[in-house]
Amino acid sequence: MVAVALNQMLAVVASPALTAAPWRSCFALIFPLLFVASFTLAAAAGGVPGAGNGVFSVKYRYAGMQRTLSDLKAHDVRRQLQILAGVDLPLGGTGRPNGVGLYYAKIGIGTPSNDYYVQVDTGSDIMWVNCIQCKECPKTSSLGIDLTLYDINESASGTLVTCDQEFCSEVNGGPLSGCTANVTCPYLEIYGDGSSTAGYFVKDAVQYDRVSGDLETASANGSVIFGCGARQSGDLGSSTEAALDGILGFGKANSSMISQLAATGRVKKIFAHCLDGENGGGIFAIGHVVEPRVNMTPIIQDQLHYNVNMTAVQVGHDMLHLPAEVFDAGDKKGAIIDSGTTLAYLPEMVYKPLVTKIISEQPNLRVQTVHDEYTCFQYSGSLDDAFPNVTFHFENSLLLRVYPHEYLFPFEGYWCLGWQNSGLQSRDRRNMTLLGDLVLSNKLVLYDLEKQAIGWTEYNCSSTITVQDEKTGTVHLVGSHTIPSSASSFSAEWAVVLLLLSTLLL
Repeated sequence: MVAVALNQMLAVVASPALTAAPWRSCFALIFPLLFVASFTLAAAAGGVPGAGNGVFSVKYRYAGMQRTLSDLKAHDVRRQLQILAGVDLPLGGTGRPNGVGLYYAKIGIGTPSNDYYVQVDTGSDIMWVNCIQCKECPKTSSLGIDLTLYDINESASGTLVTCDQEFCSEVNGGPLSGCTANVTCPYLEIYGDGSSTAGYFVKDAVQYDRVSGDLETASANGSVIFGCGARQSGDLGSSTEAALDGILGFGKANSSMISQLAATGRVKKIFAHCLDGENGGGIFAIGHVVEPRVNMTPIIQDQLHYNVNMTAVQVGHDMLHLPAEVFDAGDKKGAIIDSGTTLAYLPEMVYKPLVTKIISEQPNLRVQTVHDEYTCFQYSGSLDDAFPNVTFHFENSLLLRVYPHEYLFPFEGYWCLGWQNSGLQSRDRRNMTLLGDLVLSNKLVLYDLEKQAIGWTEYNCSSTITVQDEKTGTVHLVGSHTIPSSASSFSAEWAVVLLLLSTLLL
């Protein structure tokens, strides 16, 4: 948690002139400041929605009917079979730096359900969507999708989350001063790129596709608490081109969608993604993945994100000679796995020898810095034949191999390296390792939060995986998706402009 002065926080949320940054989130920070969030909502929507008392008429489903114990057990089994099957989230977008630079999923919210397109982000926890009160929210998107503002008054299942509810205290690290039972629970989330979202929490039915057979799904839903965004700043505001309706946080905290659904017994706290770096889209599934099998490495405990222990870095056949402290960075220990980030950020003591080694493979290259930021060169031959693979080693002998065609991206006739120096780019000068879509694409990445482990394997993300039904033991095929979009009109020049703005990322 980063301490920020109150006037600085107000400036971040309220200033419409905040420097734009790429649409991608990592290192989301929630600040328990009731006054700040209330100020934001007052500016955007005329005040925080109130919360009144509610009375629910409860009736027993089998009232007046003679039900045997066997009937009731059978009902429970049918319910549990439906709940504990896998979930298939359709994916769109691409992680290529010269393309959209993000992956997004389609979900349904409300009763009746409306479709929302949200960025899939394992680097943050809270799910939020733009709300009807938001004046700065984007109205159109270059991705060829229709943006929708959430309106709780149009959903029969939507309710406000008030300050006296346990979720509000937990997500804010304790009770908020001045936040009483009849006040709606506010939220303020600031991302590492400087963008922010503020609003209030609501609870509503989230619709998703339950795996019901091989390449078949059936509609299912579960109640999830999420943020109703009333004020956005930075890249989350109206100026962004590749705009979405919000962010779907799949982080570790209890506030994430996966944690909330798992707490009600609807899903296992296991999910996987396979991001197709060639064709876009891919696979995102909740549940126990049976095939492909993956080797796993432990998640480091007491960290905010999905941190894992890196043990070595290999370029081609050679191991980089690195000081031991690069793999043991105290409170920020390990490498962060984050699907909400496009590039890969390495400590300076790793970045410099890695780039030097790559460039030395072709001594006749004319290397130059483009836009004062990216190491680029011209080359007309086969990238994979001319340059070395980069392999990261992790605890339990797990390897993450990145090929030249994955870490090099084209721009204006040049090939540019996707590796970035985190020591230069992070605001507080931290040397951290953060691995985004640049290295995660074309791999099946499995997050097993039940066993506190992460694993991956190289995989064709345009194919299928198999997910096991937890009750019956049967397995079903889950296929890839590519949500249709007009992203092809998204120029490489604009993509690199976004990449240049990502200097604020960390």
